[in-house]
Amino acid sequence: MSVEPWASPQDQAAAEDTHTTHSASSQDQEQHPDKLCLDSFWSEVETIRQGSGYTDLDCTRRDSKQSEEGEQEEQWLADAGLSDLINEDGDDVEKAVLLSTLTRTQAEAVQRRLESYTLSLRKRNKPPPRDVRDVFNSPIAQNLLPDAQQSEDVAQVSMASVNKSPLSAVTPEHQRGAPKEEFFITDVAYCEQAVIFLKQAKLPQNKILRRKEDGTLPRVICPKCRLGVTRIQDLSHTDMKKVRQLALIDMTALCDLLELEVKRHKTGKRKIAESSFFGVPLATLLENDQKIKPNTTTPLFLQGLLSFLEKKGVDSEGILRVPGSQSRIKLLQQNFETNFYSGQVSWDEVSPNDAAALLKKFIRELPAPLLTAEYLNTFSAVRDITDLKQKLHMLNLLILLLPEPNRNTLKALLEFLSKVVSREKRNRMNLWAVATIMAPNLFLHKAVPSRLTEGAEKGHAEKAADVMRLLIRYQDLLWTIPNFLMNQVRKMNENSNRRYQFYDRRIKNLLRKIHTDSREKPDKNTSEPCRTVKIQVGDQVSGTMEFKLNINSRASDLLAQFHRQCLRSPENGKGKMRRNGSVAYPDCALYEVGGNIGEHCLDPDTHLLDLYNSNHGGEWVIKMKPNASRGL
Repeated sequence: MSVEPWASPQDQAAAEDTHTTHSASSQDQEQHPDKLCLDSFWSEVETIRQGSGYTDLDCTRRDSKQSEEGEQEEQWLADAGLSDLINEDGDDVEKAVLLSTLTRTQAEAVQRRLESYTLSLRKRNKPPPRDVRDVFNSPIAQNLLPDAQQSEDVAQVSMASVNKSPLSAVTPEHQRGAPKEEFFITDVAYCEQAVIFLKQAKLPQNKILRRKEDGTLPRVICPKCRLGVTRIQDLSHTDMKKVRQLALIDMTALCDLLELEVKRHKTGKRKIAESSFFGVPLATLLENDQKIKPNTTTPLFLQGLLSFLEKKGVDSEGILRVPGSQSRIKLLQQNFETNFYSGQVSWDEVSPNDAAALLKKFIRELPAPLLTAEYLNTFSAVRDITDLKQKLHMLNLLILLLPEPNRNTLKALLEFLSKVVSREKRNRMNLWAVATIMAPNLFLHKAVPSRLTEGAEKGHAEKAADVMRLLIRYQDLLWTIPNFLMNQVRKMNENSNRRYQFYDRRIKNLLRKIHTDSREKPDKNTSEPCRTVKIQVGDQVSGTMEFKLNINSRASDLLAQFHRQCLRSPENGKGKMRRNGSVAYPDCALYEVGGNIGEHCLDPDTHLLDLYNSNHGGEWVIKMKPNASRGL
């Protein structure tokens, strides 16, 4: 997986220095792109201020702190799946299952939250439920938590193959002129990578060789592991819940290391909107829309708006930046409220600029921020991180933490913005311009106090736009689940399946040995082991097929064999015969089900022998992807 570079205002300025033949009158007539973007940024901010009622931010922030005092850590522990740690009657085995998967740095972050929670209780004259040391010094925790040196050694070894030169903020002199390129490693926990980065940055030979930032976004290379790439939609809801818990712990540990102070906020109660679309919670919109179109993942109104803009707006000069007519926008909103679900909206009469303005209004008038009240400030804090890879690490974890309606809606928006940028030659809206226009609509919200508009205007505008352009540019990378989280989820499931081993340490090793010895293992003498693959149509298994594994076998090879068998017997594979005699196949995928995973849609590049060895207890099932089954 790789991403090509884009230019920012700094690059544009450098290019303009090489073309000095323009006349002075021409320079006066046309504004500098950077200044035009910044003017548009503050115009958007002013629109939001007037429309959303931003008044006394200091008072709001002060009230927010008072309402949240003493609740932050308790809520954090609940979200991380660790509320049992503060319950007297909590089950030590339940705690051990999650704690056993954590790296040393992640465990230290949990311990700090427990200590902070205990301190807050003492301030309120409430007895703490238990001493933090009782949790982390218990026999189970001591036996399961990784040794500090071992954790660091594993991280160093895992990164050694790619990380032979200093990390991204340190570049040797002979590489200064080379094209910018970054390796994005996901096998090692992001917080453990930060520990290594900070240690390397302190080395004497690395203190001088600092890379001068020119604003260009580099090509990012994410090496594929042999188990392939896992995207967010590939996992079951049960496993995604565990991913979110682990992502929260790793993100918190990363914030601690980078000294980012972020406050989580709660959205207060707001009046129920009279509108059908604007000011309505995403979950409510989806609930209503799913009665019309089951399994839809984004609001139908938003789908319609984005579809129109993709057809009629992406080539319009200044789209998103050029304001629409306020009177027409108001009439258009009323038209949508009345006629959208009946299908009587006349899209031919809609101006692209009016539709773009309505899109921005829809995003900023959501009763809670699209990036959520809990994590909006953390998204904003990404702009203060200096290293690009650490910014992407933080954003990747934050995307995983978003509720599903918010995450799907954000992805739909970013995909549209990416299409706008791809037509830059026609619409004169490059990545920086689009990011600068959209940043206030995502990062400013009445429900959450923001420091975005404080201080030096140019600096804050550029930092907010920088986070926005990272979301647009690297969205495909950010919507994947890092390998280290997948490994931790598998370990959680394995520990959960072997719960009895945690009850008595004296028989733990014996039971583990019995379990390991009795478990069926691949026959090392067999060069090509064979797997039985189930073929599922709907909720019923309609048949099976045999597939021989070798070191080069991939999921795509297995699916190709399935298609060949369907070609020989279309009725068995549920293929549809065309008039010319060829067979049309549904969009099928290979899933691993059970063992140390709930349900996992496999990347076509997954090496099946590695999967066989890492999850021998799981079944393989060929079935239609959810989107394909809805379309049949």
